[in-house]
This record gives sequence, structure tokens and C-alpha cells, in this order.
Amino acid sequence: MESNAKNVVTRESVLAKVSANGWALEYAPTEMRADREIVLAAVGQTGWALKFASPELRADREIVLAAVKQSGWALKFASAEMQADREIVLAAVTESGGVLEYASAEMQADREFVLAAVTKNGAALEYASAELRADREIVLAAATKNGLNLKLTA
Repeated sequence: MESNAKNVVTRESVLAKVSANGWALEYAPTEMRADREIVLAAVGQTGWALKFASPELRADREIVLAAVKQSGWALKFASAEMQADREIVLAAVTESGGVLEYASAEMQADREFVLAAVTKNGAALEYASAELRADREIVLAAATKNGLNLKLTA
């Protein structure tokens, strides 16, 4: 999306590109990566586009929630504050259990979140607090997904 005399990058052209392919945000000019509407369109199409958003927008609750609903793995690129937000983390682990890895330590020690995560992906047990890795119901939920997850309790 380089700008030159023949190919001027406009806000409208960037919005159209990210609406069609969220990954295009990576090539957007810096100021457009800080534009709420553009970033919201990008993450709504491809949650991972959150990686290319400005730091301020990676801390924007509406944008992060849209991103993790599209792809739970977008939690990796959210601000620390958003990685500790109950609604956001629950949406992320419900979509992709393994993202428990990127949740705050508080969330990794929260029984409700860990159970939701291991129910989706038993391997998420690896990122649970030590106490919850010894919780019978949680271990059983993880083992139900794959018996090999029992090795994660050690």
C-alpha cells in the first residue's frame, strides 16, 4: 500500500482492502493502524489482524472482543489489561481453548475459564495454574479430549 503520485493511499481504499482481507492491515500506513473503524473492519474479517493495530487499539475492549470472537488466538496480541478481562478471555478460550496460554495469571487460576478452555482443547491444561492442574474435574475434562493430556498434570 505504498503511496506515490499515481497510487495515493486513501482511508477509503485501506478500509476496502482490510474489509476484504484483514491481513492487509499489516501494510496500512501507521496512522491508519490507529483508526478504529479500519482496525475494527480488519479484525472482524481476520482476528489475527489485531497484531498490526496500534498499541492503543490493542487495548480497546470493543476491538479486542471482535478480534477474539473471530479468532481466539488474537488474545496473544491484546494488551495485558485485555488479557485479564473476564468477558474477553472467556470469548477467546471458548473459541480456541489453547489461548489460555495468553490469558493473565489470574485467569489461568480461575476454575471457570480453565474448565472452558480444557473442554475446548484439553492441551490447554498445560497453562492452568498448578492448583487447577490437580483439580479432578478439570483433569477429567482434559483427558476426555485426549488421554495424553494427563501428562500435563505433573
